Amino acid sequence: MTRRVGGLVWIHPDAPPVFPPCEHALSEPDGLLAAGGDLSPERLISAYRQGIFPWYQTGQPILWWSPDPRAVLFPDAIRISRSLRQSLRSNALSISIDRAFEHVVRACADPRPSQSGPTWITDEMLDAYCRLHALGVAHSVEVWREGRLVGGLYGLGIGAAFFGESMFSRVNDASKVALVWLSRQLLAWGYQLIDCQISSTHLQRLGAVDLPRAEFLRLLATATALPGQAGGGWAFDPGFHPLQEP
Repeated sequence: MTRRVGGLVWIHPDAPPVFPPCEHALSEPDGLLAAGGDLSPERLISAYRQGIFPWYQTGQPILWWSPDPRAVLFPDAIRISRSLRQSLRSNALSISIDRAFEHVVRACADPRPSQSGPTWITDEMLDAYCRLHALGVAHSVEVWREGRLVGGLYGLGIGAAFFGESMFSRVNDASKVALVWLSRQLLAWGYQLIDCQISSTHLQRLGAVDLPRAEFLRLLATATALPGQAGGGWAFDPGFHPLQEP
């Protein structure tokens, strides 16, 4: 139950979780593939497996994207600057995983100083990703200082791929610390890639690269076919620290 309007595929909410091929995405705006549908766990998991993600604002229909190029961080390629290494060694910060998922998503949804307009993390999106978290698909990394949540990130783990959704930081380097902890743990678990969706200077400094969409989709198909970490809540390996030698 889909229809094409003005070159864009519209998906009925009751339609099966099937999407057009990613190469049918528009070039302007870059990567817009389809609209409509719903945010059910089945449709979201199907979308991410195919290299598609939802991104829209309040008042808009659900919009599905597969941009070209695609920003990717390989877990073994994360760059750790001298100052970030100092933050990772700091005893002032403590790190957890899957301890405060909803709080992390809500913090990511808070307006940023440089942001104008409404956030893209709508209440509908929050509910959808909390359902995925309850299913053991969505995960968060939290950074704490003196018992206060000061940074973190969240995303989805499917097979041996992690799909980063958003991050936030309330103190210097907090989101970077979360990403380093996650990437090094994913590397130890045999994960192949972290999908960062759209490139930014911040991500590039941490080692993310832009891949042509076709190459990304090939790597993604391989990664999602591999076994990932067992379902349910994640936990860091006993004694794990990202600065330890393998």
